[in-house]
Amino acid sequence: MRAGLIIVGIILLVAGIWVVSGHASYQDTDTLLQVGSAKITATHDKGVPQWIGIAGIAVGALLALGGFMKKG
Repeated sequence: MRAGLIIVGIILLVAGIWVVSGHASYQDTDTLLQVGSAKITATHDKGVPQWIGIAGIAVGALLALGGFMKKG
């Protein structure tokens, strides 16, 4: 259990840093015009909000520290 907390914490910490540094994005597709069965769509790359990265850093740090400090 202790090693699992440390590993998950480090993964969340690294993922949070990756998001905060601006490298995380996802694609969003919008329908611009639809006439019958024909439609025109546009795909946009959107960045993942920084608050998600900050939350990942905080939770990851707490889990990793908890795993290191846990007795047993």
